[in-house]
Amino acid sequence: MNVQVIADPAGRLIWASPALPGKTHDLTAARTHAIITALTSANVLTFADKAYQGAGGSVRTPFKRHRYRPKLSTWQKKVNRGHARIRAIGERANATLKTWKVLTKLRCSPHRATAIVQAILALHYTEYPPYTG
Repeated sequence: MNVQVIADPAGRLIWASPALPGKTHDLTAARTHAIITALTSANVLTFADKAYQGAGGSVRTPFKRHRYRPKLSTWQKKVNRGHARIRAIGERANATLKTWKVLTKLRCSPHRATAIVQAILALHYTEYPPYTG
């Protein structure tokens, strides 16, 4: 299944999308749920992985080396390392979901998976209330 996750700068889980079939590309899933347009209209700078290349808006992705093009410059590699450091914090949200054993062997329809992810979010919020500012 493909579940898109949004985390705050501290790596806390804020939102998880409805599940889509696992074969769905990450960028397609983000566009399906209108995540990119929502983040861009809210002017939220977002750091994503290479799967979101070409997303546009406020989504930032690392530099990607292409097969027959020159290697990445030292500056591009340095930018990618900084990007990875920032993304590592956000990956905690994915790790939070992956700690639930029920999701590791889940083989069901996306509709049922969505209900399970929503239940996990509800349980997560009772343990760790979202930041209210």
